[in-house]
Amino acid sequence: KDFIKQAGLAALSTYFMDLKSFGKTLNDEKPTDRMPMVFIGHGNPMYAISENIYKKAWVDLGKTISKPKAVLCISAHWLTKGTFVHVAEKPKTIHDFGGFPQSLFDVQYPAPGSPEFAKLTKETVKSVEIGEDKDWGLDHGAWSVLKNIYPLADIPVFQMSLDYSKPLQYHFNLAKELQSLRTKGVLIVGSGNIVHNLGMLSMQPNASTFDWAIEFDTFVKNQIDLGDTTPLIALEKKAALTNLAHPTLDHYLPLIYNLGLRDAKDIHSYFNDSFDMGSISMRSVLFK
Repeated sequence: KDFIKQAGLAALSTYFMDLKSFGKTLNDEKPTDRMPMVFIGHGNPMYAISENIYKKAWVDLGKTISKPKAVLCISAHWLTKGTFVHVAEKPKTIHDFGGFPQSLFDVQYPAPGSPEFAKLTKETVKSVEIGEDKDWGLDHGAWSVLKNIYPLADIPVFQMSLDYSKPLQYHFNLAKELQSLRTKGVLIVGSGNIVHNLGMLSMQPNASTFDWAIEFDTFVKNQIDLGDTTPLIALEKKAALTNLAHPTLDHYLPLIYNLGLRDAKDIHSYFNDSFDMGSISMRSVLFK
Protein backbone atom coordinates (compact mmCIF):
# COMPACT_ATOMS: atom_id res chain seq x y z
CA LYS A 1 0.00 0.00 0.00
CA ASP A 2 2.83 2.37 0.87
CA PHE A 3 4.48 1.60 -2.46
CA ILE A 4 1.23 2.30 -4.37
CA LYS A 5 0.70 5.49 -2.36
CA GLN A 6 4.22 6.74 -3.08
CA ALA A 7 3.97 5.78 -6.75
CA GLY A 8 0.67 7.61 -7.01
CA LEU A 9 2.09 10.75 -5.43
CA ALA A 10 5.10 10.61 -7.75
CA ALA A 11 2.85 10.25 -10.78
CA LEU A 12 0.65 13.12 -9.60
CA SER A 13 3.72 15.28 -9.01
CA THR A 14 4.98 14.50 -12.50
CA TYR A 15 1.54 15.30 -13.91
CA PHE A 16 1.49 18.76 -12.36
CA MET A 17 5.09 19.39 -13.43
CA ASP A 18 4.06 18.57 -17.00
CA LEU A 19 1.11 20.94 -16.76
CA LYS A 20 3.39 23.65 -15.46
CA SER A 21 5.88 23.21 -18.28
CA PHE A 22 3.16 22.82 -20.89
CA GLY A 23 2.29 26.52 -20.69
CA LYS A 24 5.88 27.63 -20.96
CA THR A 25 6.28 30.35 -23.58
CA LEU A 26 9.02 30.75 -26.14
CA ASN A 27 10.14 33.79 -24.22
CA ASP A 28 11.14 31.59 -21.28
CA GLU A 29 13.46 29.40 -23.31
CA LYS A 30 17.16 29.58 -22.59
CA PRO A 31 19.14 31.67 -25.06
CA THR A 32 20.70 29.77 -27.93
CA ASP A 33 23.83 30.64 -29.84
CA ARG A 34 23.29 33.96 -31.57
CA MET A 35 21.92 33.41 -35.05
CA PRO A 36 23.47 35.21 -38.00
CA MET A 37 21.32 37.62 -39.98
CA VAL A 38 21.42 38.61 -43.60
CA PHE A 39 20.43 41.37 -45.98
CA ILE A 40 19.70 39.99 -49.44
CA GLY A 41 19.48 41.92 -52.68
CA HIS A 42 16.65 39.98 -54.33
CA GLY A 43 16.37 41.77 -57.69
CA ASN A 44 14.49 40.25 -60.63
CA PRO A 45 11.90 37.63 -59.48
CA MET A 46 13.01 35.35 -62.33
CA TYR A 47 16.29 34.81 -60.49
CA ALA A 48 14.33 32.57 -58.14
CA ILE A 49 13.84 29.90 -60.81
CA SER A 50 16.49 30.50 -63.49
CA GLU A 51 20.11 29.44 -63.28
CA ASN A 52 22.20 32.47 -62.32
CA ILE A 53 24.99 33.54 -60.00
CA TYR A 54 22.61 35.12 -57.50
CA LYS A 55 20.53 31.99 -57.05
CA LYS A 56 23.69 29.93 -56.61
CA ALA A 57 24.83 32.20 -53.78
CA TRP A 58 21.44 31.81 -52.06
CA VAL A 59 21.70 28.04 -52.31
CA ASP A 60 25.24 28.15 -50.90
CA LEU A 61 24.10 30.40 -48.04
CA GLY A 62 21.58 27.80 -46.91
CA LYS A 63 24.36 25.22 -46.71
CA THR A 64 26.70 27.35 -44.62
CA ILE A 65 24.58 28.96 -41.89
CA SER A 66 23.02 27.29 -38.87
CA LYS A 67 19.54 25.87 -39.30
CA PRO A 68 17.10 28.24 -37.57
CA LYS A 69 13.95 27.50 -35.63
CA ALA A 70 12.14 30.11 -37.73
CA VAL A 71 12.81 32.83 -40.28
CA LEU A 72 11.60 36.41 -39.87
CA CYS A 73 11.65 38.12 -43.26
CA ILE A 74 11.38 41.88 -43.61
CA SER A 75 10.61 42.42 -47.27
CA ALA A 76 10.48 45.55 -49.40
CA HIS A 77 7.13 44.33 -50.74
CA TRP A 78 4.94 44.48 -47.63
CA LEU A 79 4.26 48.15 -47.01
CA THR A 80 1.61 49.19 -44.50
CA LYS A 81 0.46 52.03 -42.29
CA GLY A 82 1.38 50.69 -38.89
CA THR A 83 3.63 47.70 -38.30
CA PHE A 84 2.24 44.16 -38.46
CA VAL A 85 3.41 40.57 -38.09
CA HIS A 86 1.83 37.77 -40.10
CA VAL A 87 0.47 35.14 -37.71
CA ALA A 88 -1.16 32.59 -40.04
CA GLU A 89 -0.17 28.94 -39.68
CA LYS A 90 -0.06 28.38 -43.45
CA PRO A 91 1.04 31.57 -45.26
CA LYS A 92 0.09 31.72 -48.91
CA THR A 93 2.59 32.31 -51.71
CA ILE A 94 1.96 35.79 -53.12
CA HIS A 95 2.79 36.53 -56.77
CA ASP A 96 2.95 40.29 -56.44
CA PHE A 97 4.24 41.15 -59.92
CA GLY A 98 3.16 41.15 -63.53
CA GLY A 99 4.49 40.52 -67.03
CA PHE A 100 6.51 37.41 -66.18
CA PRO A 101 6.24 33.87 -67.60
CA GLN A 102 3.57 31.57 -66.22
CA SER A 103 6.29 29.36 -64.75
CA LEU A 104 7.00 32.08 -62.17
CA PHE A 105 3.33 32.37 -61.21
CA ASP A 106 3.21 28.60 -60.80
CA VAL A 107 5.84 28.66 -58.04
CA GLN A 108 4.58 27.76 -54.59
CA TYR A 109 6.60 27.93 -51.39
CA PRO A 110 4.57 25.98 -48.80
CA ALA A 111 6.67 26.74 -45.74
CA PRO A 112 4.66 26.72 -42.51
CA GLY A 113 4.08 29.95 -40.67
CA SER A 114 5.17 30.58 -37.10
CA PRO A 115 2.35 32.14 -35.08
CA GLU A 116 4.33 31.54 -31.90
CA PHE A 117 7.43 33.43 -33.00
CA ALA A 118 5.31 36.10 -34.69
CA LYS A 119 3.52 36.77 -31.42
CA LEU A 120 6.82 36.69 -29.54
CA THR A 121 8.05 39.38 -31.95
CA LYS A 122 4.96 41.44 -31.15
CA GLU A 123 5.55 41.01 -27.40
CA THR A 124 9.24 41.87 -27.72
CA VAL A 125 8.57 45.34 -29.15
CA LYS A 126 7.59 47.76 -26.40
CA SER A 127 7.86 51.18 -28.06
CA VAL A 128 5.00 50.74 -30.55
CA GLU A 129 1.96 48.53 -30.93
CA ILE A 130 2.56 45.73 -33.41
CA GLY A 131 -0.61 44.46 -35.09
CA GLU A 132 -1.43 40.89 -36.08
CA ASP A 133 -2.25 40.01 -39.69
CA LYS A 134 -3.63 36.84 -41.28
CA ASP A 135 -4.26 38.12 -44.81
CA TRP A 136 -0.75 38.60 -46.19
CA GLY A 137 1.52 35.58 -46.62
CA LEU A 138 4.93 35.35 -48.28
CA ASP A 139 5.57 37.92 -50.99
CA HIS A 140 8.22 37.47 -53.65
CA GLY A 141 10.78 39.40 -51.60
CA ALA A 142 10.57 36.50 -49.16
CA TRP A 143 9.90 33.32 -51.14
CA SER A 144 12.09 34.11 -54.15
CA VAL A 145 15.20 33.85 -51.99
CA LEU A 146 14.00 31.45 -49.28
CA LYS A 147 12.97 28.78 -51.78
CA ASN A 148 16.65 28.56 -52.71
CA ILE A 149 18.08 28.94 -49.21
CA TYR A 150 15.68 26.35 -47.76
CA PRO A 151 14.30 24.45 -50.77
CA LEU A 152 12.49 21.85 -48.64
CA ALA A 153 10.25 24.61 -47.22
CA ASP A 154 10.66 22.95 -43.83
CA ILE A 155 11.59 26.06 -41.83
CA PRO A 156 8.68 28.14 -40.43
CA VAL A 157 8.58 31.63 -41.97
CA PHE A 158 6.74 34.78 -40.97
CA GLN A 159 6.97 38.36 -42.18
CA MET A 160 6.91 41.74 -40.50
CA SER A 161 5.63 44.70 -42.48
CA LEU A 162 7.24 48.07 -43.13
CA ASP A 163 5.32 51.11 -41.92
CA TYR A 164 5.92 53.27 -44.97
CA SER A 165 4.59 56.38 -43.22
CA LYS A 166 7.50 56.43 -40.78
CA PRO A 167 11.02 57.92 -41.11
CA LEU A 168 14.17 55.81 -41.28
CA GLN A 169 14.96 56.42 -37.61
CA TYR A 170 11.69 54.70 -36.62
CA HIS A 171 12.71 51.53 -38.45
CA PHE A 172 16.23 51.60 -37.02
CA ASN A 173 14.93 51.98 -33.45
CA LEU A 174 12.34 49.24 -33.94
CA ALA A 175 15.01 46.87 -35.23
CA LYS A 176 17.05 47.34 -32.07
CA GLU A 177 14.16 45.96 -30.04
CA LEU A 178 14.25 42.74 -32.07
CA GLN A 179 17.83 41.80 -31.19
CA SER A 180 16.82 39.18 -28.62
CA LEU A 181 15.17 37.10 -31.37
CA ARG A 182 18.63 36.22 -32.64
CA THR A 183 19.32 34.30 -29.41
CA LYS A 184 16.05 32.38 -29.71
CA GLY A 185 16.87 30.63 -32.96
CA VAL A 186 15.34 33.16 -35.37
CA LEU A 187 17.14 33.97 -38.61
CA ILE A 188 16.26 37.53 -39.60
CA VAL A 189 16.35 38.25 -43.33
CA GLY A 190 16.09 41.73 -44.82
CA SER A 191 15.13 41.53 -48.49
CA GLY A 192 15.45 44.56 -50.75
CA ASN A 193 18.23 46.21 -52.78
CA ILE A 194 20.91 48.76 -51.87
CA VAL A 195 20.33 50.48 -55.23
CA HIS A 196 16.91 50.10 -56.86
CA ASN A 197 15.79 52.31 -59.73
CA LEU A 198 13.40 50.44 -62.03
CA GLY A 199 12.81 53.51 -64.17
CA MET A 200 16.38 53.45 -65.46
CA LEU A 201 16.83 49.72 -66.06
CA SER A 202 18.73 48.67 -69.17
CA MET A 203 17.66 45.42 -70.84
CA GLN A 204 20.78 45.37 -72.99
CA PRO A 205 23.19 42.47 -72.34
CA ASN A 206 26.19 43.54 -70.24
CA ALA A 207 24.64 46.95 -69.60
CA SER A 208 27.00 49.50 -68.08
CA THR A 209 26.29 50.45 -64.48
CA PHE A 210 25.39 54.09 -63.87
CA ASP A 211 28.02 56.13 -62.04
CA TRP A 212 25.48 57.28 -59.46
CA ALA A 213 24.54 53.65 -58.73
CA ILE A 214 28.17 52.77 -58.07
CA GLU A 215 28.58 55.88 -55.92
CA PHE A 216 25.58 55.11 -53.71
CA ASP A 217 26.47 51.43 -53.38
CA THR A 218 30.03 52.36 -52.40
CA PHE A 219 28.76 54.93 -49.91
CA VAL A 220 26.59 52.30 -48.19
CA LYS A 221 29.38 49.71 -48.16
CA ASN A 222 31.86 52.18 -46.69
CA GLN A 223 29.50 53.11 -43.86
CA ILE A 224 28.79 49.45 -43.07
CA ASP A 225 32.54 48.81 -42.99
CA LEU A 226 33.05 51.77 -40.66
CA GLY A 227 30.16 50.72 -38.44
CA ASP A 228 28.70 54.22 -38.76
CA THR A 229 24.96 54.05 -39.39
CA THR A 230 24.21 57.75 -38.92
CA PRO A 231 24.84 58.78 -42.56
CA LEU A 232 22.74 55.82 -43.74
CA ILE A 233 19.77 57.16 -41.78
CA ALA A 234 20.34 60.87 -42.47
CA LEU A 235 19.99 60.48 -46.24
CA GLU A 236 18.74 64.02 -46.69
CA LYS A 237 22.40 65.04 -46.74
CA LYS A 238 22.74 63.02 -49.94
CA ALA A 239 19.29 63.80 -51.31
CA ALA A 240 20.21 64.11 -54.99
CA LEU A 241 22.16 60.85 -55.00
CA THR A 242 19.52 59.06 -52.92
CA ASN A 243 16.72 60.12 -55.28
CA LEU A 244 18.57 58.45 -58.15
CA ALA A 245 19.41 55.31 -56.20
CA HIS A 246 15.94 55.08 -54.63
CA PRO A 247 13.07 57.01 -56.23
CA THR A 248 11.10 55.29 -53.45
CA LEU A 249 12.72 53.94 -50.28
CA ASP A 250 10.87 50.61 -50.06
CA HIS A 251 13.86 48.51 -51.15
CA TYR A 252 16.24 50.42 -48.89
CA LEU A 253 14.20 50.03 -45.70
CA PRO A 254 14.98 46.33 -45.04
CA LEU A 255 18.68 47.20 -44.83
CA ILE A 256 17.91 49.65 -42.02
CA TYR A 257 16.55 46.73 -39.98
CA ASN A 258 19.76 44.77 -40.46
CA LEU A 259 21.75 47.80 -39.35
CA GLY A 260 19.60 48.23 -36.25
CA LEU A 261 19.95 44.54 -35.43
CA ARG A 262 23.69 44.59 -35.85
CA ASP A 263 25.68 43.53 -32.80
CA ALA A 264 29.12 44.86 -31.88
CA LYS A 265 30.38 41.28 -32.10
CA ASP A 266 29.11 40.78 -35.64
CA ILE A 267 31.59 40.16 -38.41
CA HIS A 268 30.15 41.03 -41.81
CA SER A 269 30.92 39.80 -45.28
CA TYR A 270 29.49 40.52 -48.72
CA PHE A 271 28.20 38.29 -51.47
CA ASN A 272 26.50 38.93 -54.82
CA ASP A 273 28.29 42.28 -54.77
CA SER A 274 27.58 43.21 -58.37
CA PHE A 275 25.10 45.26 -60.40
CA ASP A 276 22.26 44.13 -62.58
CA MET A 277 20.71 45.94 -65.55
CA GLY A 278 22.63 49.12 -64.79
CA SER A 279 20.57 50.39 -61.87
CA ILE A 280 20.11 47.49 -59.43
CA SER A 281 22.69 46.63 -56.78
CA MET A 282 22.55 42.96 -55.81
CA ARG A 283 25.02 43.46 -52.96
CA SER A 284 24.09 41.29 -50.00
CA VAL A 285 25.51 41.27 -46.48
CA LEU A 286 25.89 38.44 -44.00
CA PHE A 287 26.32 39.38 -40.34
CA LYS A 288 27.47 36.67 -37.92
